[in-house]
Amino acid sequence: MIANGHQEEFAMHIRAALRDGITPAEIQEVLLQSAIYCGVPAANTAFTIANRIMAENGD
Repeated sequence: MIANGHQEEFAMHIRAALRDGITPAEIQEVLLQSAIYCGVPAANTAFTIANRIMAENGD
């Protein structure tokens, strides 16, 4: 999702992960790793989306 620019789908999965108990720190670690495989610009977009969703949830 990150590499192919599927931001809405990615956002849905971040929300689901938080509901299922994945911590914000765990999500950030996965996104950090995505920079290596997907490129920094795509990872930066993913971080922006994830941070927005986590802020909405109070995380």
